[in-house]
This record gives sequence, C-alpha cells and structure tokens, in this order.
Amino acid sequence: MERRTVSKAKPFAISEQEVYEAYRRVRANKGACGVDGQTWKEFDANLQKNLYRIWNRMSSGSYFPQAVKRVEIPKSDGKIRPLGIPTLTDRIAQMVVKRRIEPDLEAVFHPNSYGYRPKRNAHQAIASAKERCWRYDWVLDIDIKGFFDNIEHGLMMRAVGYHVKEKWMLLYIERWLKASVLLKDGQMQKSEKGTPQGGVISPLLANLFLHYAFDTWMKEQYAHIPFERYADDIICHCHTQEEAQALKLALEMRMRKCRLELHPEKTKIVCCKVKGNKDTGAATQFDFLGYGFKPRRSITKTGRVFTNFSPGVSDKAGKTMRETIRSWNLGRRSDLSLIDIANFVRPRLQGWTQYYGRFYRSALISALRNLDAIIVHWAQRKYKALRGRAQRAWNWLAKLKREAIFLFPHWQCKTTVSTTGAV
Repeated sequence: MERRTVSKAKPFAISEQEVYEAYRRVRANKGACGVDGQTWKEFDANLQKNLYRIWNRMSSGSYFPQAVKRVEIPKSDGKIRPLGIPTLTDRIAQMVVKRRIEPDLEAVFHPNSYGYRPKRNAHQAIASAKERCWRYDWVLDIDIKGFFDNIEHGLMMRAVGYHVKEKWMLLYIERWLKASVLLKDGQMQKSEKGTPQGGVISPLLANLFLHYAFDTWMKEQYAHIPFERYADDIICHCHTQEEAQALKLALEMRMRKCRLELHPEKTKIVCCKVKGNKDTGAATQFDFLGYGFKPRRSITKTGRVFTNFSPGVSDKAGKTMRETIRSWNLGRRSDLSLIDIANFVRPRLQGWTQYYGRFYRSALISALRNLDAIIVHWAQRKYKALRGRAQRAWNWLAKLKREAIFLFPHWQCKTTVSTTGAV
C-alpha cells in the first residue's frame, strides 16, 4: 500500500500509513477468521484495495464493525471461556485506535498493573507477589465474576471519554462495544454489556475500566495495601486477617457500584505464614497466573532445609500438562523414532518450561515426570532388548539424558540451590 498523506477531504484525520502499520501488527499475530470467513490469504490477495477500504471508511465516519464470532474455549475446571473473534478488517481498525490511545493511557496506568501492557509480563507480577508474600502475612485473592462479559458500557465510555477526545475514536469504540455477537447456533445476540475477549482493543479497554474501578480506588482508599493486578486477576497483601476481611467487604461494595461482582467462592483470604497458620481457619495457598503459592521446601547454600511461601507451577496447571501428555498416546507409537517424538512435543514443552520454569523448577520437573515414564514405555515397545526389563529401560533413559540433554526441553530444567526459594 502506498504511503499517502491524510486526505483533507475526509472529516477524520487518519493516514493510510497508520492503517498499514496496524495491518502489519495484526497480521503478525495471525489468528482465526471472523463471521465473514475471510482468511489472511484471501485478504492479502487484494491487500491494497482492502486496506484502502478500511482507511476510507474510518476516515469518513462510515465504518461500522461486523458482528463478533463467539468461540467457546474449554477451561480446566470443565467450564467454558467465551471468546469474541472480530473479522480481520475489524481487528485492523481496532489496532489503528489502540496505537493512537495506548501511549497516553500507559502514562497514567498504575505501576502494579501488569496485564497486556508493553514491557510488562506475568513473570514480573509473580515475582512481585512472591516478594510481598514474605513481607505480608495475609493475601486477599480476588476474582471478579465474569469481568469481561459484564463491563457496563456507560461506565466504560465515561472512562474512555476522560482520556480520548477525538470524536471518531469515541464513535468507533462505542460501536465495537455494541457490536452484535454471532452465537454457535447461528443466532445473533445484541451486546448490552461487556467487551469481547479476543478483540484487539479489549484488553486495553479492560485495563482502563479497572484502572478506575480498582487501581485508582485502592490508591485513594487503601494506599498502604500493595497489590498485583494482571487484567482481572488481583492479589492484595495485608498485614492482618482483620485487614484482609475489611478490604474484602469494602471491595464488594466498590464492585457493586461499578456494576461488577466478586466471585463468592473464588475470592478468598489466604494466610501466607509458614508457621502458626493452622489456627487461623483460613486457606494456606492460592493460585495466581498459573502458579501455586504455598509453603514449599527450600535449601540454603549451606544445605540447611527450611520452608518458605513460594510460587511454583500450580496443581491445576500440572494436571493439565499430565492430561495433555497422556492424550498424545506416545507410549504406543512404536512406529515413531525418538527424534520424531522429540520434534512433536518440543513446541509445547518449550512453552511450559519457559513459563513455569521461572520459579521453583522442581515443581515443574515433578509435573513433567510422567513424560519420562511414557518415553520408557515407548522404548520397551520399540526395542526388544528392553522389553520386560524396566530397570534396564530406566538406565537407558538416564544415559540418554546425560548424552542428549537437549533432546527434550524439560531435561534441561535443573534445580538450583537457593536461599530465595527458587529451588
């Protein structure tokens, strides 16, 4: 697409170059098609015309988004997570607006907000929570019930309007919020509240909403209580159980004013003390961003064993890993070579080890131990010399680990001796 200046004949000042840069970013993320069924291959086949159409409609005020395609993603607890997938055209248009407003919003966002922000990530939030759990004995683990699906549009637009003054951006953001949803059964549903997970601009809007619903409120009312927030996953650190209980009650009222609700079962008060925590009657562990925070065995450099409150891969995440590994049915694939198996599992294993291997790696090694057992089972079926000889098969695996440690990513996750609990 050619680089052109902004047309003076258009009412809204949007350059074609902005549209092209938005396309490049959205294209890099790939992603599924929306309700129109248009794929990236089809879009790219007539790229200049498609991008010109987006620019022309956005800059003239005649842009209207299509319906959002509802996709249901199964969750580990057996429930489903509804995602809303906009069309490729709408994702590009959303990126144009996101690139315009994100720098200004970043300047005001709270430093304890980590989710979906440039140069911030989940590991930073987990590291902060880990350090604060050592200094504060109590945690309020907050879960907002159906947050993305229940954002009130009027309150959302009030927050947007405080920072965004350009008429065309306000117009299109409101249209995206109100875009209809195409359900799985083919029915069309009006959108009266919420911002669909799956949209390019949705995480930014969600952060803006909680910036005022939670972050700013905490700064004004409870400045002495630190927290970590990753989108709608929130951890607050308190000195006493009474302080945590008072904060919970205050937050229930605050969320009601913002047309939201704390999840009654998932929001809980947790004791982070490793000693004397049984008499409190409170929970002694919590999950945050896939990590389980609980008392764990650690070792000092001098070999002294002690217990501290640290994050490691959660039981729920570990169970999901084991179920995924079993679903591959690799133990019976004697038709495959070991290299074939390694190439098949490597992408998933790399993702797990890179994310869950940052803290308390021994928990990750334990979660992935059944993969080694499956490899041993595969080897016994593959090689006659190992059949019916379990100890010989495990010795074969131990030698393989020493000689080909880079074959499987989790073999490289060695535990380390540390005084910080990162065992």
